[in-house]
Amino acid sequence: MLDEASARRRLSARHTVVAIAGATGSGKSTLFNSLAGVPLSETGLRRPTTSAPIACSWTDGAAGLLDRLGIPGRQRRRPLQGQHGDAPLEGLVLVDLPDHDSAAPEHREQVDRVLALVDAVVWVVDPEKYADAMLHERYLRPMAGHAEVMFVVLNQVDRLPGDAAEQVLDDLRRLLDEDGIALGEHGEPGATVLPLSALTGEGVGELREALDQFTAERTAAARRIGADVDAAADRLRPVYAAGRQVGLSEAAREEFADRLADAVGAAAAGQAAERAWSRGANKACGTPWLRLWRWYEAQRALTSPATAPVPPAEEEATARQRVEHAVRAVGEAAATGLPVAWGQAVREAATRGAEGLPEALDALAVNPPQGAGHGGAAQEGTAHGGATRPPRPGWWPVAVLVQASMTILQILGGLWLLAQIIGVVPPNLGVPALMMLAGIVGGPCVEWACRFAAKGPARRYGQDAERRLRDAAAACGRARVLDPVAAELLRYREVREQYVRVAGFSTTGR
Repeated sequence: MLDEASARRRLSARHTVVAIAGATGSGKSTLFNSLAGVPLSETGLRRPTTSAPIACSWTDGAAGLLDRLGIPGRQRRRPLQGQHGDAPLEGLVLVDLPDHDSAAPEHREQVDRVLALVDAVVWVVDPEKYADAMLHERYLRPMAGHAEVMFVVLNQVDRLPGDAAEQVLDDLRRLLDEDGIALGEHGEPGATVLPLSALTGEGVGELREALDQFTAERTAAARRIGADVDAAADRLRPVYAAGRQVGLSEAAREEFADRLADAVGAAAAGQAAERAWSRGANKACGTPWLRLWRWYEAQRALTSPATAPVPPAEEEATARQRVEHAVRAVGEAAATGLPVAWGQAVREAATRGAEGLPEALDALAVNPPQGAGHGGAAQEGTAHGGATRPPRPGWWPVAVLVQASMTILQILGGLWLLAQIIGVVPPNLGVPALMMLAGIVGGPCVEWACRFAAKGPARRYGQDAERRLRDAAAACGRARVLDPVAAELLRYREVREQYVRVAGFSTTGR
């Protein structure tokens, strides 16, 4: 459309090209001849009479315009000037078109081609076909936005008796209003509706004056271009204008992050880190005898045939499906409300960004971020290279010292009793027994107190490990999926702003 507009603006601005269009038998060729003042277009009973566009120019210099319309030199005419004080029609180029309802397909093709290029149209209707569905549905209704460059004349009113002409004209106005065509009445812009008889000349003078004033303004070409821009914008609206506010909501982003955290096993990693911290506290603050028993059990486990735990293939497949489902869900959420083409582009951006995402999340699960449960992973027996121990609080050395004191009391009490038995020291069962009892009871008490005190820090350590892994998975998903989707949405907003500028619409509420 812009190319055609540029082509028209490069040509003469002094001329206004007006086409006369109508159905078979409407009398448009007779009207063409009446305006020209000389029989230029063939009329008769045989239909269709006009087989090719015929042009009549009242002013020199319209050759370029007629070349653009594809009208050859043999089909170009000059009018009879200065008859009966008629309006001069300075700058008018009138084109008589074939019948738009012609039985010959090539005639209808010529009508459609020329109508798309002219500056204005005079629609000629007659009392029999003014309500023809083809005229209204194929031409008038789609061209409702071109009302300011449109004339609708009711021809052959001489055939209507009495006030029948006014009744038909009122019904014609009603049909035009139903088509969405604004009528230029009471000084308002819109289509000009006139009754006339091309055969008797009744009303032809009014049409000549209207055309003369219309061409003298020299704004028809600009009006036609503006109407074409509006029509093109209306056709493009389903492509560029959404019916609601679009974008990726914060809830959709959080849901995407939750799905990725679930796929990477952030909750399980946090629980493992919490258990590892608790075991570290129990190991550091437990009794030596309990640690000796655990060492014995560990040695037995090493000597027994066992294989390192390997994640089942089903679990890997499930995690990959969770990632794919998360990507599809966030793509659909981002595409909701967008025009079809833009919604597809957003979904494709999400799919492209998701390539390699499952592998990246697998790498995060194997090598979590620093501090994200390395100790827990090590204690769980997974193959995490370079795993570090969980951090220890300041009260651990004190607890270890107290536990060591309880052990020393047990050993000293036992040795004292043994010395009394073999007679090395005088008998005194009370003191060593109390020492042993204090060590035996105090050791488990210290271990229980440390276990109770470790619950809060262990929980916080597990939550921190889960948060770190969750944030790392979310960052990976954001870089690979959300950022490309956001970039596509930004492109849509930029193009939509350009569309709004062209269409002349207000961005408020759209």
